[in-house]
Amino acid sequence: MIKNLQDTTTLYNGVHMPWMGLGVFKVDEGPELEHAVKTAIKHGYRSIDTAAIYGNEAGVGRGIRQGLKEAGISREELFVTSKVWNSDLGYEATLTAYELSLQKLTLDYLDLYLIHWPVAGKFTEAWRALETLYKEGRVKAIGVSNFQIHHLQELMNMAEIKPMVNQVEFHPRLIQTELRAFCREQNIQLEAWSPLMQGQLLDNPLLQQIAAKYHKSVAQIILRWDLQNGVVTIPKSTKEQRIIENADVFDFQLTTEDMQQIERLNQDLRVGPDPDNFDF
Repeated sequence: MIKNLQDTTTLYNGVHMPWMGLGVFKVDEGPELEHAVKTAIKHGYRSIDTAAIYGNEAGVGRGIRQGLKEAGISREELFVTSKVWNSDLGYEATLTAYELSLQKLTLDYLDLYLIHWPVAGKFTEAWRALETLYKEGRVKAIGVSNFQIHHLQELMNMAEIKPMVNQVEFHPRLIQTELRAFCREQNIQLEAWSPLMQGQLLDNPLLQQIAAKYHKSVAQIILRWDLQNGVVTIPKSTKEQRIIENADVFDFQLTTEDMQQIERLNQDLRVGPDPDNFDF
């Protein structure tokens, strides 16, 4: 059982990745972003997830520096993720994009670097670049985002190093059963983006009923469901109280019946693009 915010899953290469982190998708550069990152670190978060396309890596870097200083912890205690965007998926372009992300974040390395989307015909060369960064010790772990089973199979057919993480849209309306099973078999850690379905699940009657039973919020129930499914989760918030609340999910455990009821909410419904039909 995952007991606290600092608990980690061990990736197949031995790297420890926190089960929960802060996502910063659609958070603009500025004081709000920096405060959110600093606040998360202050309240015990040890994982921050950003991406080149978010346009906020510099602000995330400032928030990290402030947060580490105020919390009195070292860079090595924080797990930082970024992602290479679709326009930079060549071998050399990916290497350059990685350096630019480090510069913006003012970091010497990333803990996890991901290919953001499986652009047909491009992601294999980008993966070779990630392998190079990993073999050179420039990044602690490498992985992908939004990859379906056939994308993973195509990648693994040419890869020297298998992805360590696959970050995908995952919530009770999109439970990705087959993909979860495949990643489990391959020892690839699944990670959820948009775990709260961008707020669309907060008024669901079943989830409200389960939340009342545990004296928790609907968001807390969903995040707990993620963790009990063995899925790393990165809820986004810029509000201090919500950041604290999202992390308050370690003092209860959903029953098997609750887990199954939540799973039955599945409709294979996405709020983000379909990885097979994304207009890149």
